[in-house]
Amino acid sequence: MTESPDNKNLDNYHPAIANLSEMVKLRYAARELTSFPRVQARQMMAGGHRSRFRGRGMDFDEVRIYQPGDDVRSIDWRVTAKTQTPHTKIFREERERPVLVVSDLRSPMFFGSQRLKSVVACEISAALAWAGLNANDRVGGLVFGAQHQVEVKSRRSHHAVLQFIHELQDFSQQLLEPAPDQLSLAHILEEARRFALPGTTIFVVSDFHDFDQDCERQLFELARHGNLYFCHIFDSIEIELPEPALYAVSDGEQQRLLDTGNKNLRQEFANAFAARSQRLQKISQQLSAGLLPFNTAEPIMPVLAQAYGKRRKGRRS
Repeated sequence: MTESPDNKNLDNYHPAIANLSEMVKLRYAARELTSFPRVQARQMMAGGHRSRFRGRGMDFDEVRIYQPGDDVRSIDWRVTAKTQTPHTKIFREERERPVLVVSDLRSPMFFGSQRLKSVVACEISAALAWAGLNANDRVGGLVFGAQHQVEVKSRRSHHAVLQFIHELQDFSQQLLEPAPDQLSLAHILEEARRFALPGTTIFVVSDFHDFDQDCERQLFELARHGNLYFCHIFDSIEIELPEPALYAVSDGEQQRLLDTGNKNLRQEFANAFAARSQRLQKISQQLSAGLLPFNTAEPIMPVLAQAYGKRRKGRRS
């Protein structure tokens, strides 16, 4: 029996819900992010990134003259016999670098003049997870809604990324039923600090609408666990209100008219966004954190590709 369009998953047709199939397809686009962030790993687990530790490991590095304290199991007997001097094989061990994607899907993210910030956040989160997996990292996620959160434990597997993507879609769909926010951004960052292991690459995907001093304190603590990257999502309307007129706006519970012809309102609105953006930029500089801006009206991959895509050498004239 052929399934009718009406019986298909709502994901395929509802613009307010992150599209599951599109997030899965980002797996292929993420392959172009070959310069995905590299940090010095601190975890003592075998993984996909070379570290500065020396000893018995996975990648052969060099041979040098034996030194007191070297592991006798690493002696290169062929070179030793040839030179009549004990030589040791040096290996460059590989260490694991976990990736944690922190996704904000609270009620204020259910907003957008062309595409919803929540949908864009899901796509960014999915692309980052695939990029981490492509880089042979363990990938995990924290997804936050209005009143609860879910953790996807870090693993180096497609199943982990798919589980994360399904959670993103579920939280995206829950936004269709408005609920008062009980979780602040400061709480989200505090929870991320609890879950982040030393050496973790941490991406915070949010609109940062309630970014305050408490958030700054949490970020300074979080930065001790690894490298931070902020994915700042915004809508064009947040930068500048639309042309003067009366607009019906709703938060999902109440509806009111917004007079965008009010000059004071327009200025206050623009100042609030500028101040928040400047504050976020300042803290990112203080923490040496990456800051990626995402406009809901534009595709996400060009921004990610500019940051983490292949580095092309300039042509010689």
